Amino acid sequence: MATAFATYDLSIPTQTRGPSKGLDTRRLMAFSALAIPVSAAQLPIINFLPSIYAQQFGISLAALGTIFLLERVWGVFADPIVGILSDRTRSRFGRRRPWMAVGVVIFALASAALFLPPQGVTPLYLGVALFVFYLAYSMIQIPYWAWSGELSSDYHERTRVAVFYNVATAVALLLIMLLPAAIDQLGLGDDRLKLAVMGGLVLLALAPAAWMTLRAFPERPSPDVSPTKRLGFLATVRIIAQERLILKIILSDLAVTMGQGVRGSLLLFVVAHYVGRPEWGATLMLTQFVFGIAAGPIWLQVARHIGKQRTAIVGELVQVAINLSLLAITPGSLALVISLTIAQGLAQNSGNVMLRAMVSDVADAHHQKTGQDRTALFFSAFSISMKLGLALAVGITLPLVAALGFDPKAAQNTSGALTGLLVVFAVGPALAHLASALLLRGFTVDGAASSHGYAGLQRIGTAYR
Repeated sequence: MATAFATYDLSIPTQTRGPSKGLDTRRLMAFSALAIPVSAAQLPIINFLPSIYAQQFGISLAALGTIFLLERVWGVFADPIVGILSDRTRSRFGRRRPWMAVGVVIFALASAALFLPPQGVTPLYLGVALFVFYLAYSMIQIPYWAWSGELSSDYHERTRVAVFYNVATAVALLLIMLLPAAIDQLGLGDDRLKLAVMGGLVLLALAPAAWMTLRAFPERPSPDVSPTKRLGFLATVRIIAQERLILKIILSDLAVTMGQGVRGSLLLFVVAHYVGRPEWGATLMLTQFVFGIAAGPIWLQVARHIGKQRTAIVGELVQVAINLSLLAITPGSLALVISLTIAQGLAQNSGNVMLRAMVSDVADAHHQKTGQDRTALFFSAFSISMKLGLALAVGITLPLVAALGFDPKAAQNTSGALTGLLVVFAVGPALAHLASALLLRGFTVDGAASSHGYAGLQRIGTAYR
């Protein structure tokens, strides 16, 4: 972490982000295109890969949990480094595009290694492939988020950008789930075939999606950078620590991501071993994300009426109730599982959409207060919470259910092991979403405050057109 923050530049001249007209819908759709293959690769990595690598290649749950924990901790270091270097990059292509373009190439190579593995995969192979994969992910995602926060200064328009991004993500998850669901229902192949077709979809979509995103909007002009004003590690950490609202967002997102990670990493195990319907695993994931796509515009309208903070809190509390209801599942109760999956899909976008949009609002408030543009730094800190949340979820959950006696390779697990699996699957996410809702209490940047910030920024610098 010290290396990541040691040379962060604090002298970027101010630029205003005054109220802007609505972004062109077609361009916004093109800008969101890269989220499709990048997000599509994430769901199988968390939800399918542990199960498949455990059952097909014999890697233990404890080893898988450790590998995923270490790889996500690596992301905690990589994200701030990429964010800082992206902020400081000066090229005729902009600050964000070069990092994203190189990241796409590395991402393709790492995805091929993970989705199309050779025979005899070892923990070392998996660890190296994930190391490269998450480096490439950081190179794409951190500049991508920072760029999205710079597209507009309007409070509600930023929510719209976030919704487009999250709907693109939901579309990605829909597409990535269609093929394995079809394989399950038609009985066409095994888990390795599922992994291969999902990887093929990611690789086929990556190049055209990157081309669309990188050409969708011009980047805002790179500010001049003076090399004389830099702060070291402790001072930079202090900047983040003193931004109470960013800390609230980071901790809330950490909780959200942990809940989603616990649920995602155990879903296939619960459906196959507890409910006894393994052929429904991919279909249930598909169902959840279909309803997630439908719910995106709904959450946007809710946020316009009651604000992002209240919307996020309501959504998190709804998810608490849904996850606790999972305790009512019994072996063979497929109808109840489907109903709760639909409810989960309708609620899933609430926290993710609102929290990411709120980062840009806090960055503007900080800009107005200090005269310093630290958007990428704040987004890199936000990304740390996402990666650390998934690391903790997988790193704790898989060894925990193994310690409770669950074995995915066993022909028959004990009733105690299966009960432990269900309790972790239901209660873990419920507690995480409750913590997220509590952490968002007292968030003070709303539409009015954001508009006030725009006016202040207009007085500070030159308007960005």
